Amino acid sequence: MIMKQFVLDHRLEADSFPLTRLGLCELRLLNDKRWPWLILVPQRPDLVELTDMTPLDQTLLTFEAGLVTTALKNHTGCLKINTGALGNVVRQLHFHVVARNEGDAGWPGPVWGHGTREPYEPQEAQDLIEKLLKAL
Repeated sequence: MIMKQFVLDHRLEADSFPLTRLGLCELRLLNDKRWPWLILVPQRPDLVELTDMTPLDQTLLTFEAGLVTTALKNHTGCLKINTGALGNVVRQLHFHVVARNEGDAGWPGPVWGHGTREPYEPQEAQDLIEKLLKAL
């Protein structure tokens, strides 16, 4: 029996930077400096919905999302964390964790589809990644 391998969707790979691998998920930073925006991608093939996961993997995702949320909130001091697993554009299951503050680029509305992305300079992204890894 041949096991299917996990492959990261090319759009997620192109639009984000890798931070680290957690127990279940790869953690990535979205390349948009308007918001500190992290993405958890469960490393399992063919996942589209949370219900495609085993109960244990659902629990692990919840646990890892909690770790990431706490680290992001502690690092940024943000007012609110937005989370979601939309998947309307990229079907591969991935979970967003976004730091929000009053007066940010889209406040109080959603970040999805708002305005034009502002990419990080390479060193700027690397500096943030290092800080976030320390916060984890």
